[in-house]
Amino acid sequence: MSNQKKTNQPSIASFFTKKDHAPIISPRKEIVTSPIRINNKEPVVSPSSDSEDRILPTKRSKKRLLSFDESDNEQKSTSSTENKKKTPIKAVKQMKTVDTKPEIKEENKKKTPTKTIKQVKSIDTKAEIKEENDKKTPIKTVKQTKIIDTKAEIKEENNDTIIKIEQTTTVPIEQKIIVDPQLYNPGKTNYDPMNDACWKLGENVPYSALSATLLLIEDTSARLEIIRILSNFFRSVRCLSPNDLAQCVYLCVNKVAPEYEGIELGIGETIIMKAIADSTGRTLEQLKLDYKSKGDLGLVAEASRSTQRTMFKPKPLTVSHVYKKLKEIAQLTGNKSQQRKGDIIKSILVSCQSHETRYLVRSLVGKLRIGLAEQSMLVALAHACIRNDYSNLKETALKERLDSGTLAVKDAFCQCPSYDILVDVLVNKGGLDNIKELCKATPGIPMKPMLAHPSKGIDEILKRCGQSEFACEYKYDGERAQIHLTEQGNVYIYSRNSENNTSKYPDIIERIPNAFQPQVKSLILDGECVAYDIEQKKLLPFQTLSTRKRKDADIKEIKVQVCIFAFDLLYLNGESLVEKPFRERRRLLHESLRCIPGELVFAESRTTSNIDEINMYLEQSVKDGCEGLMVKTLDDDATYEIAKRSHKWLKLKKDYLDGVGDTLDLVVIGGYTGTGKRTGVYGGYLLACYDKDNEEYQCICKLGTGFTDELLVSLGQSLEPHIIPKPLAYYRYSTSLTPDIWFDAAKVWEVKCADLSLSPNHHAAIGLVDEGKGISLRFPRFLREREDKSIEDATSAEQVADLYRRQEKIKKMDGDNQADDEDDMY
Repeated sequence: MSNQKKTNQPSIASFFTKKDHAPIISPRKEIVTSPIRINNKEPVVSPSSDSEDRILPTKRSKKRLLSFDESDNEQKSTSSTENKKKTPIKAVKQMKTVDTKPEIKEENKKKTPTKTIKQVKSIDTKAEIKEENDKKTPIKTVKQTKIIDTKAEIKEENNDTIIKIEQTTTVPIEQKIIVDPQLYNPGKTNYDPMNDACWKLGENVPYSALSATLLLIEDTSARLEIIRILSNFFRSVRCLSPNDLAQCVYLCVNKVAPEYEGIELGIGETIIMKAIADSTGRTLEQLKLDYKSKGDLGLVAEASRSTQRTMFKPKPLTVSHVYKKLKEIAQLTGNKSQQRKGDIIKSILVSCQSHETRYLVRSLVGKLRIGLAEQSMLVALAHACIRNDYSNLKETALKERLDSGTLAVKDAFCQCPSYDILVDVLVNKGGLDNIKELCKATPGIPMKPMLAHPSKGIDEILKRCGQSEFACEYKYDGERAQIHLTEQGNVYIYSRNSENNTSKYPDIIERIPNAFQPQVKSLILDGECVAYDIEQKKLLPFQTLSTRKRKDADIKEIKVQVCIFAFDLLYLNGESLVEKPFRERRRLLHESLRCIPGELVFAESRTTSNIDEINMYLEQSVKDGCEGLMVKTLDDDATYEIAKRSHKWLKLKKDYLDGVGDTLDLVVIGGYTGTGKRTGVYGGYLLACYDKDNEEYQCICKLGTGFTDELLVSLGQSLEPHIIPKPLAYYRYSTSLTPDIWFDAAKVWEVKCADLSLSPNHHAAIGLVDEGKGISLRFPRFLREREDKSIEDATSAEQVADLYRRQEKIKKMDGDNQADDEDDMY
């Protein structure tokens, strides 16, 4: 201790006097009075001297030399610090030192020696600064991660060591710059799947990224632009989070499982509205008023969520989390299942931000309302894989690859309509190169059926089939049935839309095994399920069949009996038959099944090429209660074209004799308020066909005939849940035809007409026959509601144009039928 007089506050002059005094401790400096140990080697430590209650100023002591020996990684130092109390042990852990160069500088004896350590790059370096005293205390650890250009200065003054650490530059381990989720834009020009995404490699896809993509698609009407936006999003998912790709695809098409699994959300609007009210603090009455004015529960929920203030910001939603919760909702059954569904919905809603609320609620309701068709989604998925894997190809080669890859993906999905299997092949099992081999016909997974083109008359049949033989089969008035027998002995029945109808036909499931020959282990057969009167042995119309319970039918309560009329075999004992000609498939069908009258029989058919025989057979089919004939090629180009409306199959209906070659399946998009006798119901409806290329619904006629009073009431009630406040972006219509009420595209009606004509007001098939005019129906008449068809299975714009060209008066004007001979994907 110095002999100076102690005062409460030192004078200013004392700070400039070269006297020994206590070291100044900066908040950013650590006082260390112990040697440094590197690489867990024990340093040489001088014994500590007498200690005091605190660190006291001492006279200049002998200078200590801190040295580093890089050859053996040892560091030795001595300390002469005098402490009376034992001090804690301190340790600094650094992550793996690289290129460490110690420099020791000493200017003069009076100045404090400075020792500088420059670390060029430090990764996983561990160093410990430890003070050894009589009493051991815990070690404090400081972790540093990847520091570049770090300078450590060790100063020694008055026998006390001061360590100062400066971090001049810190570089993160991953160089990728993360885009703000609010600014994520998959529609960006020259989109980069890695750098333009708003999440990192290996992370789950944020639900905000999906909702931003859906928002862009909703605001876009051009089909090619929609495909580009969705493809960019899929590219990022495939690069950064491939395990989430299948879930993203399912949410884009508003599903949680393949259609054949029959998993549906099954949530009523009341439960959803109650969950919105509970999670936003609004009342049901307020929500109902908003819903009535906006007509979109998703927009109502989004507006309610945006006005709500939250105390804590919830954890961001991910696609995988939302998908799992939706699937959990769909699988809930039993007592209090509706209450549990509501609780799950509330738990997701409270975490929604911005537009996420809109699309989550729309997913729950069952309508995304963005105009994205399944075919466009498949194209976007194919483009995403090709653009990622073949980005170096030149423009011409890339276009060819995109076309061939898109066709391969569509064909694979038609044979195996499961996104889980399709995406797994594209991501993990060789991609497009192996897709044909791994996505193929499998019992238990329904295939998209082959469809027939309408034919105007027998002359056209002979023109297309030539002089070769063809098969004429009865066209039954029933429901398409694809029957599967798996190797495990299970039997499944699927509709033309790949829906599982197994529970609808328990009577067929019970008796059909008796029709299989002993050598049959597995098969897929195509047929028609028709209502049948067993006592009178006659066919019944489709309206009788439609009275059966649609799901979970009890075999004891079934009153309408059915019979299966088998006409094709697609798979047998582990082998796909779709590439074999129809003559061979039909032979195998007859060898694999035995007929059971009234239960399972082969379709009535006749092989011929004679015009007179076809006329007689057509009249006989009508007398037997059928719609007409199906004419099929037997040998030449006679493969089974999955999911195509092919000219290899032609249908000849009894209605063809009335002038128009076929009835039309049209979508209801609007209603007109009834007057007079029809006051209180809809007096007429606006109908539309479906344009596959532009993915839009084009108005084709106003319909007001063919209804009974009771039918008008029931149809109006069935359309009430589908009322919307304004037309959707993908409706194409003339303002002169604006209806009083707009409907969401949900219902398909079968309509017959006298003929078709060009119209400046209607937009059906516009540009296909005339650049400025569409096609309309003259004297349309309602026949029935097609519950077995989805809105995308409605009559296409190409079919409307084809029907128009086939009319006799148009043929005489044009001189020849210019119909396109190419097969159509439906």
